[in-house]
Amino acid sequence: MKLLRPRALMATLAIVASIAIAAPSQASAANPYQRGPNPTEAIITAATGPFATATANVPSGSGPGFNNGTIYYPTDTSQGTFGSIVVMPGFFAAQSQIAWYGPRLASQGFVVLTLDSNAPWDPPGDRGSQLLAALDYLTTKSAVKSRIDPSRSALIGWSMGGGGTLESAANTPSLKAAIPLAPWDVTNVGDQIKVPTMIFGADGDTVASVAQFALPAYNAITNAPDKAFINLKNADHFTFAEPNTTVAKYSIAWLKRFVDSDTRYNQFLCPAPNDPNTVDFQITCPV
Repeated sequence: MKLLRPRALMATLAIVASIAIAAPSQASAANPYQRGPNPTEAIITAATGPFATATANVPSGSGPGFNNGTIYYPTDTSQGTFGSIVVMPGFFAAQSQIAWYGPRLASQGFVVLTLDSNAPWDPPGDRGSQLLAALDYLTTKSAVKSRIDPSRSALIGWSMGGGGTLESAANTPSLKAAIPLAPWDVTNVGDQIKVPTMIFGADGDTVASVAQFALPAYNAITNAPDKAFINLKNADHFTFAEPNTTVAKYSIAWLKRFVDSDTRYNQFLCPAPNDPNTVDFQITCPV
């Protein structure tokens, strides 16, 4: 066997190293939307994810059809654009009650806009319209629009905001994901939804009970490619208005899987986890 001289050996090693550094991983080459490191339980449950974030205020009058809000976004521009998410509170609830979703989700690699509703008494249909108006502003007119891939968007809403999320998902099949949190809506539009939808409920919810709202909506979703239903244990309607690791973990996994098409997050969803913080976990298991 012919041995390389020291100088030739060092040159060869340098070439190999440069190729290894320059070449993308198989996963990232196959999926241009993959963002962030390989996920672990510690990363997905952390209060702050791997991305540093910043905020931008959105005052009233910034765009038609919605009130005011706050944008949370990753400061990293080296990995390309990010998917976007808009979050809506519920009946007589303020943006402050759903503000925690902003930095939590943005630090995992999303651009997030949390909202105040136009009026505190706005019904689900109006909240759904506001979600879509805010999404249009975020992706086409906001100060961070250049950081966003407008083809990859999702909606999240709590209570009547969750009802609005369901209605918007029914009317907007181009959405990549929807997450209604303890949704309240007298109209069940589940059979019209073609968007991957994860519905959360709470076993102690007396405002939007699981039996009356969340579960019927989930059961009616027969035309979406994937769906999930998570009923939280020892929780109530207002569990979603403060930081919650279980809600964050599965929301992040769902958003990563469908907004970013990132199959690395399947491990947190399927098979349906036997999570002690839930009393029911149903999922169609995306492939």
